[in-house]
Amino acid sequence: MTLPFHIIELLKKESGSELRLPSDCEVLSLDIEGKTGVHLGATTLKRLIGLAQDERTPHQSTLEVIARYLGFANWEQLMKIEDKGNSDFDANDDELRADDLQAGTLVEVSYLPDRAITFRYLGNRRFKVVSSVNSKLSADDEVEILNFVLHHPLLVLNVWRNGMSLGQFTAGRISGLSSIKVLPEA
Repeated sequence: MTLPFHIIELLKKESGSELRLPSDCEVLSLDIEGKTGVHLGATTLKRLIGLAQDERTPHQSTLEVIARYLGFANWEQLMKIEDKGNSDFDANDDELRADDLQAGTLVEVSYLPDRAITFRYLGNRRFKVVSSVNSKLSADDEVEILNFVLHHPLLVLNVWRNGMSLGQFTAGRISGLSSIKVLPEA
């Protein structure tokens, strides 16, 4: 089970870490133990923040420790807080929304370890891949994307290659997008 987005954001804020790398979970583990007196393993934390694929449900005691670390009396109280991370109308400075672009706009994204993709906006949330370096997307693929968010994975709702739908695609699944640039039109 991966923790809800807003709780992961609270963990990032409390720990002072972006929690993008597995080694960040070792530091988080030490911080939790230092502040609560209870040890949560780095492997458990990797699972809970989505850096390891494992759908096991954590023990209630693990969730209680996380709640205490974040300054809440218990897990139930933590779960009652408003989830602004998933339901807020405020603009995010690290987000580029497809609906805000003009047709023809070029968008370049990069993500670890050494991948880069340049898209040309076609309108109606559809993009054409102009160039692709070390990515599974290919030049001339058409894709549907709602938004690009820095440090978050890029969710491509659909990929069309040679007119055939290939389904969804996720880029930067572990560390998210490391850069988003709107390029001058060529």
